[in-house]
Amino acid sequence: MAQDNGGKLVWFVAGAAIGATIALLYAPQSGEATRKYLGKKARKSGEAIGDAGRDLLDKGRDLYDQGRKVADEAAELFERGRRIVEG
Repeated sequence: MAQDNGGKLVWFVAGAAIGATIALLYAPQSGEATRKYLGKKARKSGEAIGDAGRDLLDKGRDLYDQGRKVADEAAELFERGRRIVEG
């Protein structure tokens, strides 16, 4: 799942870069207006990337917690089995 989100992030960044390049080549505004427009879009893209990173971090923490719970339960079962065998 995390790899899927990472792939989406890469495609998002690539799309943003391609869009910025096309905007520069075909911009009907002056250079200053175009720079302002691109700066605004870059900030929005940066926010989206930050949000995606936070989502990935949250999912990673959830998976870690789930793995930790499974490991704790396995350790408990192992200990119970050891006690039964030892009598």
